Amino acid sequence: MKKQLAIGITAAVAALLTGGVFTTSLLAADAKNPTKDFMKAYHKAPKGVDPVCKKASEGKATADELSKLVAGYKAMSAAKPPKGEESSWKDKTTKLLEAAQALEKGAPDGTARYKEALNCKGCHSAHKPD
Repeated sequence: MKKQLAIGITAAVAALLTGGVFTTSLLAADAKNPTKDFMKAYHKAPKGVDPVCKKASEGKATADELSKLVAGYKAMSAAKPPKGEESSWKDKTTKLLEAAQALEKGAPDGTARYKEALNCKGCHSAHKPD
């Protein structure tokens, strides 16, 4: 009985760790540009499917999606910009992070703050590698 319980606990811990490893690897899969996979996963989507950033700006993102947005923006704000001024990168990514955190906490102005911070062209013009 103890052996079966130990095996069950081990399997549960392994499943949790695998999920954490997947999320971590998603955010850090490309060492040269750590934001690349995050952008693909949360700012793009297959045709006919809304990306998570759009769902978040419409107040339709799940708690799990918002949590992952916050984690991704946190990683981005801690990273060096792939191109451009570091101060500009820090300003843009910090605004995204703070707005996503406001959404996650359910702040009344969270959606408006996120929409304002979500300026794809402004960030890509300054920081996306050629």
